[in-house]
Amino acid sequence: MTNPKRVLVIDDDDGVREIIQICLEAAAGWEVVTAASGQEGLDLAQAEQPDAILLDVMMPEMDGPTTFRKLCAIPEIQHIPTILLTAKAKISEKEQFINLGVTGVITKPFEAQDLVDQICAILKWENELLS
Repeated sequence: MTNPKRVLVIDDDDGVREIIQICLEAAAGWEVVTAASGQEGLDLAQAEQPDAILLDVMMPEMDGPTTFRKLCAIPEIQHIPTILLTAKAKISEKEQFINLGVTGVITKPFEAQDLVDQICAILKWENELLS
């Protein structure tokens, strides 16, 4: 088996971070690194070089789109695919996020296995635990 994927989760909600971490570790066998703020996420992205970033849209101080723009300005991490997590399900809002240049958008709430499937579909990863 290849090395597990490493995913950085940036969300200000402790409960959400914990649920996502448990989901991805249990359902996909991925390594999960978590950050509670946009700035912490930027620092961790540089330190950890994850395979992907899950980024919450609504956060205090630095929101998801702002964090994403800053991420894109840092050459060492601008290539990392980033998926926004949002409670806003309107198509127009999703389109705005895609226009920012994010790799994908996943709407909350989500089921654990659905989250893994959606991430795999967006990033064109195979879920090695299923295959």
